[in-house]
Amino acid sequence: MIDVVEILQHWHAGRPKSVIASSLGVDAKTVRKYVRLAEAAGMSPGEGPPVSREEWAGLVAGWWPELVEAKARSLTFPVIEAHREQIAEMLKTNKPSTVFQRLRDEHGLQVSVTSFRRYLWSEFPDAADESKVTVLRPEVPAGEEGQIDYGFLGSWLDPATQRVRRVWAFVLVLACSRHMFVRPVLRMDQSAWVAAHVAAFAFFGGAPRRLVPDNLKTGVDKPDLYDPKLNRAYAELAAHYGVLIDPARASKPQDKPRVERPMSYIRDSFWRGREWGSEAGMQAAALDWCLQVAGTRAHRSLDGAAPLAVFKTVERDALVGLPPQPFELAVWSRPKVAPDCHVKVGKALYSVPWTHIGKRVDARATARTVEVFVDAALVKTHVRIERGRQTDYADYPPEKVAFFMRTPTWCRQRAAEVGPAAGTLVAGLLDGGALHHLRAAQGVIGLADKHEPWRVEAACARALAFGDPSYRTVRGILAAGAETTPPEQETVPTAPAHLHGPATLFDGLHNDDQRGVAR
Repeated sequence: MIDVVEILQHWHAGRPKSVIASSLGVDAKTVRKYVRLAEAAGMSPGEGPPVSREEWAGLVAGWWPELVEAKARSLTFPVIEAHREQIAEMLKTNKPSTVFQRLRDEHGLQVSVTSFRRYLWSEFPDAADESKVTVLRPEVPAGEEGQIDYGFLGSWLDPATQRVRRVWAFVLVLACSRHMFVRPVLRMDQSAWVAAHVAAFAFFGGAPRRLVPDNLKTGVDKPDLYDPKLNRAYAELAAHYGVLIDPARASKPQDKPRVERPMSYIRDSFWRGREWGSEAGMQAAALDWCLQVAGTRAHRSLDGAAPLAVFKTVERDALVGLPPQPFELAVWSRPKVAPDCHVKVGKALYSVPWTHIGKRVDARATARTVEVFVDAALVKTHVRIERGRQTDYADYPPEKVAFFMRTPTWCRQRAAEVGPAAGTLVAGLLDGGALHHLRAAQGVIGLADKHEPWRVEAACARALAFGDPSYRTVRGILAAGAETTPPEQETVPTAPAHLHGPATLFDGLHNDDQRGVAR
């Protein structure tokens, strides 16, 4: 009786029969059947004085005395009764609307939602008592607004680690079509927050012009009614996609009712009573659920139309198009430069020029690089690593790391800049054992800092000519100023009278023997 009265009320208000059937979840033939007698009685849609529910009930009772309820029960109750045990078990964790949806999709139940609710009112009166309060909100133009929320789904035992994890759902609902994106996550950090936005825009094929999130720290550093301060990663996302971030007022869920209201529906229909193997499995199942279940449900705020259908026909083309370049997820932090010239970003350490020791810097970490900024100026860029230490010795004071900076490769390059002779001499030192002669090679190059390079080059050439390519020889030549004297003009010094060289040790004795023979 109640259902027939509702059909006639909608019809008399001027709604098309096909829309009535979709909105109330009944067959179009059923609508035409009950409307036929009203039309035969001379009534027309949108004409005549209003008819109250009591008046309609009287007319229906006269047209179909005790027929509507008895026939509905006789046709549908046996079909639904076959699933009684499943219904009783599912009602322990789910709402009637979810129980009906799962029986229809997973067990092939072929009855209307109205008949199913009538069965629950009769057989499970406690479970069938649902709140039907609806708060009407102003309509939002297509593509203009998306409302965002994090909702707690429940606890989950991770089969891989045997740990109980708390699972949250990132939800973005388009305010016009009510089409939604759901992404279960195990973490609620900045990376998960921004990554969920990127995935949502890819799912919709565009972005709404205005986003209304909560004032979570993952998105908003400082809540303010008129000028909220967004964190830098979220601001980069908004700039990349060309959208406005307009956070809701603190503790005012009514600012985003279109995402607040479905949270219980998501927990009930998608989450409860199901088993999950992994986070990736949850996320893939959530996308299917958004398209196959949530997107195809009859939505009361849309006059019974399905959100996915409204999205495809009205809102999809009104969204802001996706930029050609994919968004590079960046995580910003504000570390302090330690006395060892390093900052901690994630789980790794990165060097920064020593002049910034003790300062707070801005670090921007992407999947590939880590950039460090001081007063908005880029001062250092590193290749990102997962763990460990990334050090550039050029960031230290020169006098502190001279030995570490002057590697064999550096020595060869610097010697070649002095001249070919210096390059040959240093290369010979390092070829004979780079680690053992590194200090000698560094010493030769260090002479170029104390003397003019051309003198060092000449001294190296003389040392090579004499067959003694060593740091000591080059230093001695420079100290004596002999680097400009040609080798062939240099005389070998004679030994003092009381000393004999190896070649003349017996010269005197030989001469005496000759004189004795002569005498």
